[in-house]
Amino acid sequence: MTNIPMFLTWLRILAIPVLIVAFYMPGDEARFWATMVFMVAAWTDWLDGYLARKWNQTSGFGAFLDPVADKLIVAVALVMLAIDLQTLWVTIPVLVIISREIIISALREWMATEELSASVAVSNLGKWKTATQLGAITFLLYGQDFYGIPLKELGLVLLLVATALTLVSMMQYLNSAIRAVKEKNA
Repeated sequence: MTNIPMFLTWLRILAIPVLIVAFYMPGDEARFWATMVFMVAAWTDWLDGYLARKWNQTSGFGAFLDPVADKLIVAVALVMLAIDLQTLWVTIPVLVIISREIIISALREWMATEELSASVAVSNLGKWKTATQLGAITFLLYGQDFYGIPLKELGLVLLLVATALTLVSMMQYLNSAIRAVKEKNA
């Protein structure tokens, strides 16, 4: 932890048990605090990347750890929501999203061994997918109306949109990888 961006990445990992405890705390404020923990973690995801680039504090380890931290906290939140809400409208998207992350992580690792990492770089669609997921999780964690806005229902809609973006972006990554491998072997 030699710099602030790396510290923020570690902070996101350390926020995972705090998120779990907050979510399962007794009382009416539990969901509020779980939502706050998740929102701060989501914000640090953007902030650590921004600061690392601005201050030229990027590193190979940071490039590895940042997406790991993101995927861990998202997966934990999604699993908690699937357990809590117990509906196929949540469980199936959760399974699709987590499965996609495993598939794309494995694909990136394999493409790196083939020296084709650039062909599976993060796309703009992947960034939209992430933003939609983070919004959906935030609203579902809160799980109640906010000044008349039905956040749970909005979260469910966003989760379905995020799932569609997840599938489309996965197909883009797979197609890019197939093209790159074919070009390399041609």
